[in-house]
Order: sequence, then structure tokens, then C-alpha cells
Amino acid sequence: MSADTTAARPVPARALPGSGEVRRHLLIAVVQNRTGVLNRVASLMRARDFNIESLSVSHTDSDDVSRMTISIHGDEFHVEQAIKQLYRLVDVLKVQDVTDEPSVQHELALVKVRATDRNRGEIVSIVEMYRGRVVDLATEAIVVEVTGTESEVDALIALLRGFGIKELVRTGAVVMARGSQSIEEATKR
Repeated sequence: MSADTTAARPVPARALPGSGEVRRHLLIAVVQNRTGVLNRVASLMRARDFNIESLSVSHTDSDDVSRMTISIHGDEFHVEQAIKQLYRLVDVLKVQDVTDEPSVQHELALVKVRATDRNRGEIVSIVEMYRGRVVDLATEAIVVEVTGTESEVDALIALLRGFGIKELVRTGAVVMARGSQSIEEATKR
């Protein structure tokens, strides 16, 4: 074979499993409640080039175990690789991708809205329609609390923007798989 025919051959692309579609993934990680675990998990995600959309962490019914809900964007292959890397961290007990599983997902948002005597009643009515509640009243603002799915929280915020949002804070999603199985019980076995 001459050098000319060898150079002309195309190099086949490496095939990766999965569709390659980049989308939002929800991961649940059960970890030891120790100093530095959150930092190690966040650093690992950063090293894998994932932007963490939201990260909610709290202890469970056991003081020495915490539960993380991590929302990231990525394709199936790269998310699977991130999960495998999470398992390599000493304090990680269990990781589950619940993106495609039936689950309950809720966020909490606190929204400080500009309010006047003329529009205060309308704001309260809108908030009540979305099963929210007023948690603080001031002369020129109302602080409301709303919980629900990401889209429910987004919808209320969109309506409140018309009045003027002074301040907004959201927790990000907390997620629990539907049914009787428990990721936390699985770690105790």
C-alpha cells in the first residue's frame, strides 16, 4: 500500500452509548454527613464539566447521613460517568438517577414583590391561586412563599413579574421516587 491511500482513509468516530441528547438530569445521592463532602461532590461535578443547576442538601432521619438532590444538564453517557465517579468518593453511599422514574419533585421559592394599597389584594389572590402564602407584609412589598413543581413555581413568578420583583430566592428541586422503595433504606442493607 502506498502512503497516499493510507492517509486518505477516514478515521471512524468513536460511538458512545445513549442518544447524545443533552437534557436535565436529577440525581439523588445519599452520603455520610461529614465535613467536606459537599465540596468534594461539587468539585467532582465541576471537574466533569457539569454546571450544577441546583443542589439541595439536608440530613435525613439519621444524623450521620445526608441526602443530596443534584440537578445537572448532560447526555446519558456523561451523566453515567459522573455517577460512577461519585461512587469513587469515600463518603458516597448510594447514587440514583431519577430523571426518567416516576417521582415527586418540588421547589420552594420566596418572592418579594412590589406592592401598593391598590394592587395588594390582586397579588394575594394570584398567590392563593397557586397555593402559595403571604409570609411578610410591608408598606411597599409582600413576601410570598410558593412550593410546587419547577413549572408551577415558574408560572407564579412570571405573573408576579408584572408587579415588579424586588428579590427572589429558590431552593432548586428536591426529589423522591414514587412507590414504596427507598434509596435511604437501600443504603442500610
